[in-house]
Amino acid sequence: MTASVTIGEFSRLCHLSTKTLRYYHDIELLVPATVDGGTGYRRYSLEQVADAHLIRRLRELELPLAEIRSVLAASEGPDREDVLAQHLARMEAELVRTREVVSSLRALLRMPRDVAVSHRVAPDLPVLARAERLGRSEIADWCAGTYPWLYQTLAELGLDPAGPAGATYPVDFFEHDEGRITAFVPVDREAVPAGDSRFTVLARQRFAVALHTGPFTECDLTYGRLGGHVADHDVGLAEPIRELYLVGPDHTDDPSGFQTEICWPIAS
Repeated sequence: MTASVTIGEFSRLCHLSTKTLRYYHDIELLVPATVDGGTGYRRYSLEQVADAHLIRRLRELELPLAEIRSVLAASEGPDREDVLAQHLARMEAELVRTREVVSSLRALLRMPRDVAVSHRVAPDLPVLARAERLGRSEIADWCAGTYPWLYQTLAELGLDPAGPAGATYPVDFFEHDEGRITAFVPVDREAVPAGDSRFTVLARQRFAVALHTGPFTECDLTYGRLGGHVADHDVGLAEPIRELYLVGPDHTDDPSGFQTEICWPIAS
């Protein structure tokens, strides 16, 4: 028979207060091995120490009680490890997101009120392109698969890129967090295979242009400065905004070194 200890002794074993242990009993998260019918005294099995340690650590990570129940409900061994691994992966993703938000807030505090803006007339641009209607949260994963496909397709055709890769974002994407995004890589006009529908031409357009340096998650800061400049000095058009990735994930693993030209369509 497994040895048991009083609630006070168990408290010392697992570093959970007796008040907390009583609460976990009341909500049936950690039920004592036995409860004396006359005195109400609780006794815990030594086998419950591991669960108590697990609960304390998960609560320190602010995991909701309902999710802790799912971990405890999984049997020992691989099943519980799988459940824990899923929770840990989610928490690590949230930690990365939190760090990104903190970095963005710091960038917001550091960013000058104005941004250098130039004007450019972009001629008709032949491109290999792939387009899809996407929600904002889907873009990163889609781009991670799309740009390698674009470059691989060019390689299979024996073609070289004729400039930096880019993407176009229509007005409805910004208004509704969803829109038809077009990713592209420029090519020489003479190299476009006849009748290949994967190739298209981006129409000639005049742009107000600003350079964003840093992670894509902070591009909105440069959008704000550039859009404000356009509102003050130009006539903006309801045409897709064009981004050009001068330095991106295929050049560096450090997002702080990314360089993105943001091209805002304006009237001639």
